[in-house]
Amino acid sequence: MPTNQNSINAAGDIPVDILIVDDEIPNLKLLTEYLGQAGYRVRPTERPQQAIDSALAKPPALILLDVRMPEMDGFEVCRHLKQDERTRDIPIIFVSALQDVQDKVRGFEAGGVDYITKPFQEPEVLARVDTHLTIHRLRREVRTQRDQLEHELETVSKLQLRLLPKTLPEIAGLDLATYYATSRYAGGDYYDFRELPDGRIGILVADAEGHSSPATVLMAMTCALFYSCDGDLGDPGQVLDYLNRHLCGLAEPSFVTALYAVYDPRHQSLRAGRAGHCYPVIYAAASGRAREWNLPGVMPLGIDAFSAVPVVEIQLHPGDRCLLYTDGITERFSHKGECYGVARLMAGIEKTAGVDARKAVDAMMRDLEVFAGARAADDDQAFILGVVF
Repeated sequence: MPTNQNSINAAGDIPVDILIVDDEIPNLKLLTEYLGQAGYRVRPTERPQQAIDSALAKPPALILLDVRMPEMDGFEVCRHLKQDERTRDIPIIFVSALQDVQDKVRGFEAGGVDYITKPFQEPEVLARVDTHLTIHRLRREVRTQRDQLEHELETVSKLQLRLLPKTLPEIAGLDLATYYATSRYAGGDYYDFRELPDGRIGILVADAEGHSSPATVLMAMTCALFYSCDGDLGDPGQVLDYLNRHLCGLAEPSFVTALYAVYDPRHQSLRAGRAGHCYPVIYAAASGRAREWNLPGVMPLGIDAFSAVPVVEIQLHPGDRCLLYTDGITERFSHKGECYGVARLMAGIEKTAGVDARKAVDAMMRDLEVFAGARAADDDQAFILGVVF
């Protein structure tokens, strides 16, 4: 009989081990003959405890396990093996002369994957063994690939975090705090700062379309372009136009939303331009109320050329707060399917108006997590809060 392809390991020269457990010698010999002729390396044993010890000492690829044995039945042997991490994943096929459905149910509940019924038919034995070895091999391969992918994504995530500012800039009269989280290992949200003449600060918040690796690549491209920008970093329109010109064609068919603002501590003013991004939220200390700043804008970056980017300036006062964020915050969902929304975000700013920026951001993020409950984030989240003093 030709050697079964599953009887050989990945190296192509070592037969696969199969442990057979049956207290009836004729059955043991017959199964050993079938599988040995098919090219498998068979380890026959009559005693349940000996089988357990053998499996733990050298885990086989598959186990054929008789149900009815005097010392310990097959169900108990199976439970012992499934409780040990060394043998937990080994496929176990029960061998029985019984046709009772309840026994089959007990076998599956104990952790078995299939049944072979006595008297044996060689083609059935080989087909079932081959099927479950194939399934087990494919599961191992998927698990290995998953582990490799997770390792790669963790590496990407660490590299991505290095692109974010390690420290926040110190700006006269402005208290800053940030929050950043990805929905997966790596994401497409990005924020950064550029120090400008006269104590001004440029603030960029961007959100690459999608999640995980493709969005991370766009995020890294945006970061590189931001640092290579050779225009006037004090002009939001020029900065967004520069980013757009270089992302067009590169980002296709994706895009990046962005908001770039320049804060001038001398006048406590904020000039900003917007490309498809969320409106900033402004809290006015005088009224104790937060509102969206309906900043006019252009389409997201990377789609087509801009004719001009509207730039608007707003005057701030001590106690005022400005929030720049990505839509992963407002579009976070609860387990009931409710959306967090801008109204809850503005309410959070109003509730935390009496504390510094760091404490305010922490409190608002706690509120967001309580709202979401056990439901994981569907999108990346970035958040910058500036408090004027």
